[in-house]
Amino acid sequence: MKKHHTPLPFLFAALLLPAMSALGQAQDPATIGKLEALMYHIDRMYVDSVDDNKLVEKAIRSMLEELDPHSIYIPKEELEEVNEPLKGNFEGIGIQFNIVHDTIYVVDAIAGGPSERLGIRAGDRIVTIDKENVAGIGIRNTDVMDKLRGPKGTKVTVGIQRRGENEPLDFTITRDKIPIYSIEASYMATPSVGYVKLSRFSATTGKELRETMDKLHTQGMQDLILDLQGNGGGYLRSAIEVADEFLSDKRLIVYTQGRNAPRDNTYATGNGHFEKGRLVVLIDEGSASASEIVTGAIQDWDRGLVIGRRSFGKGLVQRPVMLPDGSAVRLTVSRYYTPSGRCIQKSYAEGVEAYRRDRLDRLKHGELTSLDSIHPADTARFFTMNKRIVYGGGGIMPDLFVPLDTTMSSEQFGKLVRKGTFNTFALTYVDEHRSELLKRYRDVNAFISDFHIDQGFLDGLSAAGEKDGIAPDPEDMDRSSELIELRSKALIARDLWDTSAYWQVINTDNPVDNSYRRAIDALTDDTYERMGMARQ
Repeated sequence: MKKHHTPLPFLFAALLLPAMSALGQAQDPATIGKLEALMYHIDRMYVDSVDDNKLVEKAIRSMLEELDPHSIYIPKEELEEVNEPLKGNFEGIGIQFNIVHDTIYVVDAIAGGPSERLGIRAGDRIVTIDKENVAGIGIRNTDVMDKLRGPKGTKVTVGIQRRGENEPLDFTITRDKIPIYSIEASYMATPSVGYVKLSRFSATTGKELRETMDKLHTQGMQDLILDLQGNGGGYLRSAIEVADEFLSDKRLIVYTQGRNAPRDNTYATGNGHFEKGRLVVLIDEGSASASEIVTGAIQDWDRGLVIGRRSFGKGLVQRPVMLPDGSAVRLTVSRYYTPSGRCIQKSYAEGVEAYRRDRLDRLKHGELTSLDSIHPADTARFFTMNKRIVYGGGGIMPDLFVPLDTTMSSEQFGKLVRKGTFNTFALTYVDEHRSELLKRYRDVNAFISDFHIDQGFLDGLSAAGEKDGIAPDPEDMDRSSELIELRSKALIARDLWDTSAYWQVINTDNPVDNSYRRAIDALTDDTYERMGMARQ
């Protein structure tokens, strides 16, 4: 017996036609009839039963793959999860957790969330949820989220085992809206230089950045390092808000243009919180889309110095198109251009797979380790406000290139990361030594200066790796020793304080990527002025 109830051609047309009508009439109406005819014959004649929805979804995915790598289909059941990081909040109890030795460990209680308000803290173990045992039963991350997330105003009771307490502590938590922060870290890098790591461009990014810069100003910030490394983008509107914080009134930030979308210019308002003062932007091969809008505007106006490696190269703008069954398509509708006229979208002519393999190809061809290996796909030259030459095509080139040092990588290090051994072992270590560590190190700076990974820690990490099925490899451990020590130290700092502490450790003495140190140097010596940066 067939699984469908609605005739297949009508189902297909109902899903497809509204999306097409939203973008205008199809150039060839016969195309739709052709598809409907095929669906009709499958429905009436095909030898086996047909799952209508599955077939239609495959057809939609196949069509989108013929367009570009960023036009995607999102099933109804995945839509909320996909949009959540960009909305800036979700509903739940407000904790970051990790599953260690089959137990739910609280890594952090999110500031201002319901768990933090009740006094739940890092190192607590959740052993029951609504009186049901959740320890030692093989619980998974998805199970934890299913049990702890829920609509605002609903309640959940968790049993907490806390070091120093003989009996579990019960907390009844009223779920609430939990913020998902765009700013992953912020601190004063020097007495006059502020540092902000922006991890995404969500609905709340502009507000977060303004509040963070205000806080850093009160701490003496005169110059700023804006870290967009690994930031894959987000909302176009948020990118415009961020760029507006740095550019003076009526300066072009970005313009978009497409086949059915006329040119649309967006200008700065002059209400920015950091229109004066020296600015450095850090980018790498993971900086994409909204990150490139901000970087391109800053570079084209010579407003700040761009340091790092060539960005990803995503210059396409998507618009959500809702389908009748609650699913959606993110459809590419235009390209964006930097103020000088650059479209930095890299080529996708060789197909989706080659496009997604680009980062590995860059590493293979030496681009991430050598400036001489970089060859812009678009040789058309553009000029910044101060007549510096910049190139379009395939991402934004930094003003100062910083190579990756790949000599310290090893198979052993990679396995320890992928298996989660680093996170688990660091969390266990902090749980056992939290009071001692906080007493010994009064703040992050003291920790960075005085804490060192000893041999006992490394032996314990290696033993934990064995338990996770990672065979010992002394040669690899020796080759990656600096990486292992840095990552371990950063994870310990995060568990003792917060994510800002993690990045402060990573940035201070990163043996693989020296971009942060180059930024500090550029603001300390004459590099910034010598490169012709404008102070506005």
